[in-house]
Amino acid sequence: MRGADRVAALILGLGVGMIAVSAKADDLLARGAELVRHVAVCGQCHTSLTPEGTPIAGLELAGAAPKTVAVGTIAAPNLTPDLETGIGSWSEQDIVKALRTGLRPDGTIIGPPMPIAYYRKLSDTDALAIAKYLKSIPPVRHLVPKSVYKGPLPTSYGGPVDGVTAPSPSDIVAYGGYVTGVAHCLLCHTPVANGRPDMSRVGAGGREYTGPQGEIISSANITPDKTAGLGEWSDQDIKNAITQGINPNGAPLNSFMPWRFFSGMAPKDLDAIVAYVRTLKPMQSD
Repeated sequence: MRGADRVAALILGLGVGMIAVSAKADDLLARGAELVRHVAVCGQCHTSLTPEGTPIAGLELAGAAPKTVAVGTIAAPNLTPDLETGIGSWSEQDIVKALRTGLRPDGTIIGPPMPIAYYRKLSDTDALAIAKYLKSIPPVRHLVPKSVYKGPLPTSYGGPVDGVTAPSPSDIVAYGGYVTGVAHCLLCHTPVANGRPDMSRVGAGGREYTGPQGEIISSANITPDKTAGLGEWSDQDIKNAITQGINPNGAPLNSFMPWRFFSGMAPKDLDAIVAYVRTLKPMQSD
């Protein structure tokens, strides 16, 4: 090969490599956007919402005002890359570590209701995708006060996490379990006993929350029980509940169901969640 040909071949190879790297980065950003906006639904907590549950324009992911709940007065932090009021000084690896271990860059622990126990199972790729997306969104200056807890926070959620791979979407039930974990569906739909989720009654509902008007809201039974749960619901019924916030009769679900965020979920993820919840042990509600 002549010298000029070698140079041309090298330039072509570098160009193809740059395109491949760019495409991979674009894929990660797209996946991160899907996870943040439509699966992990970070905006449900970290966005200031109208009384109707829609995001206030200009404040997406910029944190939300404090709410008084069982564990204290909780404010969701600003997740935009603003240097002063958000996470602009955090690296991508800082975000990944915070998601999966609950540790901020300064070594302090993140308290509830952040679902660290579920995020510890995030795959390396998905955790990085979330971090890249959060670093890519416009910074919003919005100062949110720190949360005040009634009791001590956990000292740790476990050690470092690495080497996690998501199940293949071709294994729809296993992948559905993974996506359900990222969406932390079972965190809301599992009752609490002695201050902790009752893992003997996974998905049986009955966990209580305080609604926007101070009302008590109880989560629904999502097990395949035919009388108390989803056993008589069609796949489309379940999808309508997740993405439209309605039951099979067309009646609205309670205001805690983040269907406005779930409405943009990818079909493969939605199908997988439906397949997975059908495998839960049928449970009667308490």
